[in-house]
Amino acid sequence: MNYQKELDKLTVSLQKEGKVPKLLLHSCCAPCSSYVLEYLSEYFEITVFYYNPNIFPESEYTKRILEQQELIRHMKCTYPVSFMAGSYDKDAFYEMAKGMEHLKEGGPRCLKCYELRLKEAARLAREGEFDYFTTTLSISPLKNAGKLNEIGMRLGTQFGVPYLQSDFKKKNGYKRSIELSRELGLYRQDYCGCEFSMRDGGRKN
Repeated sequence: MNYQKELDKLTVSLQKEGKVPKLLLHSCCAPCSSYVLEYLSEYFEITVFYYNPNIFPESEYTKRILEQQELIRHMKCTYPVSFMAGSYDKDAFYEMAKGMEHLKEGGPRCLKCYELRLKEAARLAREGEFDYFTTTLSISPLKNAGKLNEIGMRLGTQFGVPYLQSDFKKKNGYKRSIELSRELGLYRQDYCGCEFSMRDGGRKN
């Protein structure tokens, strides 16, 4: 399925109908959310939900969450963008990763991590009566957009909130996120976020 085409169809329909739905956008970091906010804020009233208990160490988590808030403060968006912070529940991540610590990045552990974060986003989207929820994660060339959409749509059905199908790396989205990061002076991390991705990338704490 071409997820970008599905999103294009929806945004065209929204504009024709004059609707501006409420979107809960799970964000992994400021650089990835930069293009996504620039793009989606033309069609949605967005709440950025920062929930990433996988990030290691805590100083890195703090750096990323502050950078996300700074981006929202300074970025010019068509419709309002607000911010919501999730809890930094490291134990939830390590419990989820138990038995999969040895696996390489991009495998089953990462898929479970996507689900951990998207499940919390879906729960809050239902609680906050949002019209849609989605994640910035598909902007990365290293993330499997098909699996992300599969997980998101399943959770959308479970929680009763539609998942906004997307593949933000399309239409030069990843390239634009790099340009915006440079223009706005954003901190771009050199590993995905967890202790294991740091290990696999050869980076030491």
